Amino acid sequence: MNSDSKVISSIRLFRTAPHPCSYKSEQLATTIFVDPDLEITRALNSRLTELGYRRSGAHIYRPDCEACQACISCRVPVADFSFTRSQNRIRNRNADLRIEESTTLDHDHSFELYRKYINIRHRDGDMFPATREQFAAFINTLAEGTRCFNFYSGDKLVAACVTDFLEHGLSAVYTFFDPDLTRRSLGKFVILWQIQQARQLGLPYVYLGYWIKDCQKMSYKSDYRPIEMLVKGKWVRLA
Repeated sequence: MNSDSKVISSIRLFRTAPHPCSYKSEQLATTIFVDPDLEITRALNSRLTELGYRRSGAHIYRPDCEACQACISCRVPVADFSFTRSQNRIRNRNADLRIEESTTLDHDHSFELYRKYINIRHRDGDMFPATREQFAAFINTLAEGTRCFNFYSGDKLVAACVTDFLEHGLSAVYTFFDPDLTRRSLGKFVILWQIQQARQLGLPYVYLGYWIKDCQKMSYKSDYRPIEMLVKGKWVRLA
């Protein structure tokens, strides 16, 4: 038994009952959760992320739908990543931003930005409407190795992200931003910034979570090339 198999065999996993899918209408989904009583250490988070799991607040999960395998874990191999002209333009447009690290995003201005983002960009999702309780559970429940970053234009907070620093890369847990600043392409910029951070730290990957073919909300992830996708337990690179 290899080390990855030992990680899974030594912890309890829980499978949900079928529930409405967040990405495919009129389809049911099931999810596997890691034992919520386990401490999410950096080592555990790293191993499970490599196996296709994802952290959301205090939970680590992965989709486990019998009739659908559409959710595919994806990651960017940063050493081979080349910024396109379009991506460099995005970086240049945001060169004026001031970036500050913080131990938490539990501030009124952070919540107000989060609420604006959810209520405008995700009105059709299960996170609408944004609440303080949701913000605390999803954004401000951190794991070992989690860092928060704030992006300011002058004194105004325009974007924030939660990033897990893993043993073999960065996991882009969640990003929210001012949806009115469309010209800045802030969501894309934060991913590009995380790729650059991983490269500077000598970390090989940035994990972007799940990619779903034909899902508009997930399509942006395939813009970061090369990209690797977890297919039948093996990471496959797409140029």
